[in-house]
Amino acid sequence: MKTSFSFDIFANQPALPTLWFLIIGVFWVGYLILDTFDLGVGMLMSRFFARNEKERRLLLNTIGPLWDGNEVWLVTGGAAIFAAFPLWYASLFSALYIPLTLALVALIFRVVAIEYRGKKNDERWIKNWNIAIVLSSLFIALLVGALLALTTTGLPINAHQDRVGGPFVWATFPYIAFVLLGGLGLVGFSLAHGLAFIALKTDGEVRDRARTAFTKWVFVLVLPLVLWVLHMDFHGGNGFSWIFTVLAVIALVWAWISARGGREGRAFSGMALFVAFGTLAIFMALFPNVLPSTIDPAYSLTISNASGSEYTLGVMTWVGLGGLPFVLAYQTWTFWVFRKRLHVDHIPEAHDAYELAEMPNRTK
Repeated sequence: MKTSFSFDIFANQPALPTLWFLIIGVFWVGYLILDTFDLGVGMLMSRFFARNEKERRLLLNTIGPLWDGNEVWLVTGGAAIFAAFPLWYASLFSALYIPLTLALVALIFRVVAIEYRGKKNDERWIKNWNIAIVLSSLFIALLVGALLALTTTGLPINAHQDRVGGPFVWATFPYIAFVLLGGLGLVGFSLAHGLAFIALKTDGEVRDRARTAFTKWVFVLVLPLVLWVLHMDFHGGNGFSWIFTVLAVIALVWAWISARGGREGRAFSGMALFVAFGTLAIFMALFPNVLPSTIDPAYSLTISNASGSEYTLGVMTWVGLGGLPFVLAYQTWTFWVFRKRLHVDHIPEAHDAYELAEMPNRTK
């Protein structure tokens, strides 16, 4: 157990690699705030929450204008790791190529399920694609959480930054413990964040049910994520990580109190702040490592030995600072345009896509 309350963690660290470590942390914060609630909504389309087909369509419509834009943060975060820290990217993907491939398949499957679900007004067709949305959302959250946990807690990397052990070493002890901790942590948070979002974006019985479920289960759902953050604090934490951890707890309590008082907007914001501060706490406890080695700390990848050239990072800085405001502006505009609540009465009767296409011909 190694922890401290020092605030000089940035001392004697290279400036541009440190900046890009923080930027990548911000990208992951954006992804974990935005994509987790629509993953949670996808999981909540199961019969455990949605009671009929019209309610499932209501839930899908709440994330309809948002879900694909939210995934941009995942792509951007991965691309930033590839460009800014190529050795981090190479070691991570070589060590975890099987779960990463499964995560990619789940992401593709979810896109197909959302797009194909409404193409045919057939009970069996819709039921199967509903199951696909639920399962793909579950596995994305599970796999992304597991991958992030393994990245932050460490892998068996040798002096040449190669994985030691077979392709399933991540499924052996002690790594499997962090696979479960991270996977369950992100699944649980996604469900809680999804409930907060549904309570914010719907009206009527669905809104009340989501708010009640949130206030009842939120602390249980986020417990694995809290344990993950505390593990990082106690095994490498510093003053910054502990401050962010305290802020995360305060945000979580604020979200719960707000939900009990019927203030869904504050509850959703509280959950966003909770995961933002929690993620920053993990990144601060990890710094200056980017991929710890469980074989020997001397073999760990750090911001210094895993980063790209000074020129590459300099160009990326100008491009990133120029492009990021447009991404933020676009997503803010999207949320503002589609800010109103939805009710089951707003959902039209189901129909086949080809019926609308043929309507002009029928009127002739």
